Amino acid sequence: MSAIAYTLVVFILLAALATALFRDVLSAIVVFGAYSLGMAILYTFLLAPDVAMTEAAIGAGVTTILLLLTIARTSRPPTDRLFERIHLPAVVAVGAFVLVLFTLLGDMYAVGDSDAPVWGWEALETTPSVYYVQETFADTGAQNAVSAVLASYRGFDTFGEAVVVFAAGVAVLLVLKREVFT
Repeated sequence: MSAIAYTLVVFILLAALATALFRDVLSAIVVFGAYSLGMAILYTFLLAPDVAMTEAAIGAGVTTILLLLTIARTSRPPTDRLFERIHLPAVVAVGAFVLVLFTLLGDMYAVGDSDAPVWGWEALETTPSVYYVQETFADTGAQNAVSAVLASYRGFDTFGEAVVVFAAGVAVLLVLKREVFT
């Protein structure tokens, strides 16, 4: 990974830490939006534009707006301090997790590395996209390759995304209903 990627990772970790430690809700939401935007930039750098666009739209955009609307429509307790008291066992657990992640970063393949497993498709004389187009109907019975990828090949991932969107919708409705009836 390059210096830009490492800088992005450090920015993302610092933004995540600040989001967790800020006592003021508005400050935490703003820093969370910056964290999400940093993730979108990192996904773009790692050549995952579809994930980057989703992160930018949902994480940095919609989620930040919904959180800001939520605190605008609810009461926000005043805070005297900027940071929450630090819970030492939680810091140790997160620190250990980050240390493990940074240890594993050295074992990752570089972006575009010809030795990376995804490039091993040449041995099969095909590419993933050619495989999906040719074998979708035989593997899944679906006529549409896009539907087959979303519902069959990535079914659990799509289900998880649907659950998250549903939960967010329910939370927004609960907040709005609470404000309407109070």
